[in-house]
Parts: sequence; structure tokens; C-alpha cells
Amino acid sequence: MFKKFTLSILLLILVCISIDASQITIQPSDRICGKWRSDKKNCIVQVFKDGEAYKAKLLWFDDSDEPGKPMETRTDIKNPDVNLRSRKLIGMNVLEDLTYKPKTNSWENGMIYDAQSGKKWNSSASLTLEGTLKVTGYWHFKFIGRTMGFHRVQ
Repeated sequence: MFKKFTLSILLLILVCISIDASQITIQPSDRICGKWRSDKKNCIVQVFKDGEAYKAKLLWFDDSDEPGKPMETRTDIKNPDVNLRSRKLIGMNVLEDLTYKPKTNSWENGMIYDAQSGKKWNSSASLTLEGTLKVTGYWHFKFIGRTMGFHRVQ
């Protein structure tokens, strides 16, 4: 009797799990959401959706350039806006306003911020067939820009 009851409960749980799993679908536009580490392994960002746009915030960066100054204490000292120079780098949005374009399967019309220079650049992003996130920062024309690769962090 106990074995039948246990087996019934197990089957019920498996059915519930399979129903929930079948209803989970990731929209093509949301495939960039998640944690990503740069190819150079010098930073990790979290890409997330905010309304209809996508943003990324800085979660971690290699702070070996100044070992006496941990990353948690570093601020946005190069920002051209004096009022923003005291904000922490960790948790700061470094990518904003990307919008998904289904026709090209890419994210376009964003702005990327380079805290090392204090400059903002136009940006776009795409995913390769291998799953690499390619983010391009550029000034008006993409062919003038620089592309960084990122790999998903589990």
C-alpha cells in the first residue's frame, strides 16, 4: 500500500514538472539575458530586460591593476558628469537601451559606457551560432567600432 502511494506521488510530481517545463519558452529576444564573462576574462556582466529594452550591469572585474584598491571600493572617477564620479563601478549599468530586431536577429540602438575612459558609445549585440555574445561599441558607424566577445556563465 505504501509503495503504491509513494509511486503515485512520484508520478504526480513528474507530471507536474513536465507540464511546467513544457510551458517555459524563452523568447528569441531574451536569449542574451543572463551572466556573461568577457573573452579576456576581465569582467562579468549581467544582461537583463527592462521594459522592452536590454541593459547590462557590471558584476565583477579584474582589479589586479591596483591590488590595494578592491573593486568594491572603486568609483566612476572618469565620468564627465562630476555628480556621478562617486558611484560604485560594481552594479553600475554599462550597457543600456538595446532593442531586439527580429529581422536581423540582433540587438541594436544601445549605448555602452566605458568606465576606463568615461565615454559612451553606440552599441549593438548579436549571438553567434556557438553561443558567444558579441557586443560592438562604435561611433556612428559599426565598421569603425570595437567588438568584445562574452561567454555565458552558469
